[in-house]
Amino acid sequence: MSDQAPARSVKFSKDERTGWSSDRPRPGGGPPRPANIAVRNQVLAPSDRLRYTPTSLVIVVAPDGIAAEAFLNRVLEDKSTFLSAAKVRRLLTGRVAPEDLEERADAVLESAVLKRMDAGQPVVLLLEGFSAVDRDRWVRPAAALRRPRHLILLEGTAEDQEKGALGDLRRTLMVGDLGEEGFHTAIRLGGSSADEVNRLLFRAIPRDE
Repeated sequence: MSDQAPARSVKFSKDERTGWSSDRPRPGGGPPRPANIAVRNQVLAPSDRLRYTPTSLVIVVAPDGIAAEAFLNRVLEDKSTFLSAAKVRRLLTGRVAPEDLEERADAVLESAVLKRMDAGQPVVLLLEGFSAVDRDRWVRPAAALRRPRHLILLEGTAEDQEKGALGDLRRTLMVGDLGEEGFHTAIRLGGSSADEVNRLLFRAIPRDE
């Protein structure tokens, strides 16, 4: 007669059935953790041509929105790709009640951005905020659609560069850590380096490059 103990059946609770802690229900039944959208980030050097793949989302951050809009209108090959809250507000002014303008503009902008991304069309989005939360709102749907994500920081004065969230963004970009936010590339432009950019275009990158 064998002395070996009979095998026991071990049952796991539903919280223990997956090997990834991010997939497990949160204690107390809270909302699931956001998906990890981190990628490898490349910090680009300034060039006279900025070229991105045709399905890309390009987020532009700048302390001076008017100067940034002028820059984009100068360099964009296809100006229909350019969207911003300020442009939408101008379109809606006089068509909606002033007290509803901000909320309506935000909804229209979100709809336009998501529609273009869903159709695989390029988007150049000028943001008015500088925080990671401001960027995350747009990067996550692009990541869900597997769209390439890029960031352009148009710098202002030396004083602007060190202010709060903008200074944090500048430092994060310089050390190549924007991949944690889901950006594949990032570039910092200011002064002469911004003036040297002649074209921002969307083209498939040849295989030999």
